[in-house]
Amino acid sequence: MKRRDFLTVSGLGVLGLARYDSAAWREAPADPIIDIHQHVGYSGRSDEALIAHQRAMGATMTVLLPAGRPVDRSSTHQGLSNGLQAQCLGNDACFRLARAHRRAFAFGANEVPDLPDATKEIERYLRRGAVIIAEQKFGVECDSPEMQRIYALAQAHHVPLLMHWQFQMYNYGFERFSGMLEKYPRVNFIGHAQTWWANIDRNHHDQTVLYPKGPVTAGGLTDRYLTDYPNMYGDLSAGSGLNALTRDEGFTRDFLVRHQDKLLFGSDCTDTEGAPPACQGAQTIGVIRRLAASKRIERKLLHDNAKRLLRL
Repeated sequence: MKRRDFLTVSGLGVLGLARYDSAAWREAPADPIIDIHQHVGYSGRSDEALIAHQRAMGATMTVLLPAGRPVDRSSTHQGLSNGLQAQCLGNDACFRLARAHRRAFAFGANEVPDLPDATKEIERYLRRGAVIIAEQKFGVECDSPEMQRIYALAQAHHVPLLMHWQFQMYNYGFERFSGMLEKYPRVNFIGHAQTWWANIDRNHHDQTVLYPKGPVTAGGLTDRYLTDYPNMYGDLSAGSGLNALTRDEGFTRDFLVRHQDKLLFGSDCTDTEGAPPACQGAQTIGVIRRLAASKRIERKLLHDNAKRLLRL
């Protein structure tokens, strides 16, 4: 076969791999990986590119997290955070892609929390099989009546709820969240993003610093939430999670041991490669494999914890 013809056929083969679930995931890697945090339409990425990305990264199951509907109100910062501030698509897009590729994808349910019918919209997709309420990424108080209605819904449907914590931007009142953990002990909350991961350090005082560097002292608020509350979990995804894992590897090794049953792998990356150095998700997998104290802990972080918590 001529080189030009070979490249043409190879290109068509890759496209076919992306399009068909039965072909793309027929041969799973020896070590299964559940990615609890990806998005449809992320920064304009196509469904085909997302499928190829997850396959290249080694994910054997991926949870698609929808945005709420586009609205212009204070909770979306007058529309700035529509699409999770990243062009992410909503409930129906995640539902359709997951249903088209059942072996490779599950889906979540989401809505802007202060819309009058927010819980009704979320419940509609929970009844269709959503495994999580996520990603809650809106400008609201974490203990507001609107958010508490969503917590109560998560409790009623026995699904976890993932929150994006970002100081003065998303989910206000991180320091007060213990009250919600105590009030809703049967809801499994998953923490994510900059403020969540910055606060692993007891010496993190300036909350405007979202990606702190340097040594970490155990006992930060995030560390205490994970230790003190059985219903608090952590999502290792995105640049914030990767930064937390790599800034002090001595701390990280102990952190992964102490919270081995509380941490879940997620990618939350926008690239199309699915491999380092462009792909933060692939980098995070590499760090987990390098720093986990045992193969058993590695498997918990990359697969078992998510399978148990999300009942996948």
